[in-house]
Amino acid sequence: MSNALNQKDKAWSGRFSEPVSELVQRYTASVTFDQRLALFDIQGSLAHAGMLASVGLLSAKDLADIQKGMAQIQQEIESGQFQWSIALEDVHLNIEKRLTDLIGDAGKRLHTARSRNDQVATDIRLWLRATIDEIRKALAQVRLALINQAEQHTQTIMPGFTHLQVAQPISFGHHLLAYAAMFARDDERLVDARKRVNRLPLGAAALAGSSFPIDREMVAKTLGFEGVCENSLDAVSDRDFAIEFTHTASLIMMHISRLSEELILWMTSRYGFVVLPDRFCTGSSIMPQKKNPDVPELARGKTGRVYGHLMGLLTLMKGQPLAYNKDNQEDKEPLFDTADTVLDTLRAFAEMIEGMQPQPKAMRQAALEGYATATDLADYLVKKGLPFRDAHEAVAHAVRAAVEKKCGLEDLSLEDLKAFSPLVEADVHQVLTLEGSLNARNHLGGTAPEQVKAQAQKARAALPKL
Repeated sequence: MSNALNQKDKAWSGRFSEPVSELVQRYTASVTFDQRLALFDIQGSLAHAGMLASVGLLSAKDLADIQKGMAQIQQEIESGQFQWSIALEDVHLNIEKRLTDLIGDAGKRLHTARSRNDQVATDIRLWLRATIDEIRKALAQVRLALINQAEQHTQTIMPGFTHLQVAQPISFGHHLLAYAAMFARDDERLVDARKRVNRLPLGAAALAGSSFPIDREMVAKTLGFEGVCENSLDAVSDRDFAIEFTHTASLIMMHISRLSEELILWMTSRYGFVVLPDRFCTGSSIMPQKKNPDVPELARGKTGRVYGHLMGLLTLMKGQPLAYNKDNQEDKEPLFDTADTVLDTLRAFAEMIEGMQPQPKAMRQAALEGYATATDLADYLVKKGLPFRDAHEAVAHAVRAAVEKKCGLEDLSLEDLKAFSPLVEADVHQVLTLEGSLNARNHLGGTAPEQVKAQAQKARAALPKL
């Protein structure tokens, strides 16, 4: 990366009598990380140039030269031949300098009626809009993997937990669809956030708009924005859209982290509920037998990283007066890293979940060990006419007896169960089976296999067509 640049080549050099020190150049430059905005910067510049030509501020020849020069710059960037200079501070001035070198004065006219303030705000929104679309695709793949697994395991019984204690029987498919529901809400938030991202700041210039007869609606339409930012001060200083996206990303990572925690537990020998593909695990440098769930563990850790970016962006903005301040250069690295982290995590999880191997025998055995059908016995007594609180008390005594006998509720004899309530009849043992418990909850959102199948079908139909 070249650092050579005469002071006179700076876009604002006329005001200053001495060059910026090399330390300050390094300290204030953003080109090392905002290069990823380059193609969006070109896209925005071409739309701006087209508008300038349409209102008579650029000649047809200048417009053609700008379009030709930008095409060459794009080719240089995509092929890795573009020479970036830290002395030019940022992606915008690097591209503008190269354009001027290629086409002369027409390149200098491109900046008419705009500032780097509204230019960078536009570039970030263009980039983030495209990034949200990519994240939605990756999120849809995770949801699809969960749905595919769920449909195969509508009758694979596992214990449902509260307080990490065995609570009631559920199916593995039902459990996975809970995460599919979380990620569906995340997608809704991304769609909603995208609407506020998709507003055009260009035309606000530095902060007060432009004295030229610009057509902001034309630029918005060209770039596919749904509208314009209507207050010029707000247009250049607003970073709510970046914070909102990072908040949504934090919720995605929180859901990923909860799933990670369960996968980590399920992978242990104490549970043995699932086997993850080897390519998503690592071993130990000292213990040959180890198979560690590194991807879920790292995702759990990276969740804190994304939370940190959210707090960083909120703190960045909390004390800024209007309008644009140099502080806002610090918005990009946390925003970029948040997007990279979420995308990489979702892509890994989609493949990992698709390759996950559930272990039905281990799940069933665990469900049998925790008196998971106790609530079903209480419901049985209520249906026979006993008030629920009395039924709860009777079943609690039955569980205590089973614990003392070191057996399951289903192993207690009819006579044993009658001792806790005279309402118990011969049909009681049908209620105490795991399958009976699942099938009994045959309502919308319930655990009955046909309901889980219906949930999966509905979740599949709700996947976005991206």
